[in-house]
Amino acid sequence: MKAVVQDVYGPPEILELRDVEMPVPADDEVLVRVHAAGVDRGVAHLVTGLPYPLRLAGYGIRRPKAAVPGMDLAGRVEAVGRAVTGFRPGDDVFGIGAGTFAEYACAPAAKLAHKPAGLTFVQAAAIAISGLTALQAVRDHGTVTAGQAVLIIGASGGVGTFAVQVAKAYGAEVTGVCSTAKVDLVRSVGADHVVDYTREDFTRLGRRYDVVLDIGGNSSLSRLRRVLTPRGRLVIVGGETDGRWLGGTDRQIRALALSPFVSQTLCVFVSKEDGKDLLVLRDLVESGDLTPAIDRRYSLSEAATALRRLVDGQVRGKLVIAVTAD
Repeated sequence: MKAVVQDVYGPPEILELRDVEMPVPADDEVLVRVHAAGVDRGVAHLVTGLPYPLRLAGYGIRRPKAAVPGMDLAGRVEAVGRAVTGFRPGDDVFGIGAGTFAEYACAPAAKLAHKPAGLTFVQAAAIAISGLTALQAVRDHGTVTAGQAVLIIGASGGVGTFAVQVAKAYGAEVTGVCSTAKVDLVRSVGADHVVDYTREDFTRLGRRYDVVLDIGGNSSLSRLRRVLTPRGRLVIVGGETDGRWLGGTDRQIRALALSPFVSQTLCVFVSKEDGKDLLVLRDLVESGDLTPAIDRRYSLSEAATALRRLVDGQVRGKLVIAVTAD
C-alpha cells in the first residue's frame, strides 16, 4: 500500500510517500481502508520529535518507533480482529488509529464509531482528535453550563472551531479571539462576539468570563486571570512555543501550582481518546450543533505541504489528507 513515511525526526519536509506492507489488525482492532485522515498538532510533534520529553514517553529516543504518522481517520472497515463485535466489513467509521497517513490503517475498536450520517469522509476525518479535546475542555474541565460567558482564545483553529460550537450547544454566550483573517470563520461557527487580537486587547474590554479556554495563546496567567470572574475557571488547552524541552508546558505547570492559592480554578488537561465521547460528537453532528470547519484538503503525496501549513500557523479550522476519492 501507499503510505507517508518518516525515518528520522525533523521538519515536515522529511516525509516521503512510499510503498509499505499493509498492517494486520490485532484481535481488538479494525483494519480500515482510509478515505481521509485529519492533520493536527499532535502529528506535528511526533514528526519533529519535539518537545524532547515526547521521545521519553515511548515514541522513540533517536528516531520514531512508528514510521507512518497520523491518528485521525475516516474510512470503510476492511477486516476486523477476532474479538471485535461492534463493526463488520463495509461499515463506514471515524475515529483514532495508528499510521493513518496511508491507504490502510489499524485502529482499536474502542476508538472508533460509525460515521455520522450526512458527513463526507473528509469532514468525518477532521473530528476525532480536535473534537474530543474541545468536548472535554468545555464539558469536563470548563464545566460550561447554560447562560455562562465563555472566552475562547485560539477560536479559529481545529480545536477552537469545535470548542465554539460545543460551548454554544451547552448554552453559553461565546466570545472568540482570533486574527483579522479568521474573524469571519469564527463568526460562522457560532461565536456571539469576536475579538481581533491584532486590533484589540481582550483583557482591556471590561468584560469578565465564567470560563476561559486558552487553546492557541501564550498570555501570562495574570492576564488570563484578569478577565475571569472571581470564581471563574481557566482551562489551558494549548499554547505552543519553540522550546525544545518544555514547548509551552511551563505555563501549565505554573497554573497547577498557583490554583490552590486563588479563588479561581486554573486547570490543564490531556484529552482522552474515548470512544464513548466519539458517540457524543456524532450526536452533536447529527443534531446540527457541530460541523467540521475544513480549511483545505490535500492528497497523500502532499502530506508534508499540509503539515508545513499547520506548523506555520496558516490554518483556518482543520486540514485533511484525502487518501481516496470521497
